[in-house]
Amino acid sequence: MYIENKSGQLQGSAGIQGPAVIGRVTFSQTRRTLYYQGRQLKKVGNGYKYNHVDEQTGEHFWISGPKKNGADGLYGYRPVPIDDDVREEYWTSIRKQPDKKSSKVT
Repeated sequence: MYIENKSGQLQGSAGIQGPAVIGRVTFSQTRRTLYYQGRQLKKVGNGYKYNHVDEQTGEHFWISGPKKNGADGLYGYRPVPIDDDVREEYWTSIRKQPDKKSSKVT
């Protein structure tokens, strides 16, 4: 999944993009909560530029499935790091570019 922390803006920044990563998540039984690296990210229906909230910290996240064209973010393509455990799968199964499977950034 593409996971972008919308609360991760620099202090005093009014930007629209926070730190992001391509990573593996697991779903709750109801699929309303995602789990990523110890975080519980609950789906919200009416967030402005975010669609999940960290249940412990209240941080806002934009989470979506990775796209074949690499334009995963809410505002299209930008270089994003890829977690080691999903890198090969991302490049071979999703992007269909197996020659890039060692690339750590989209």
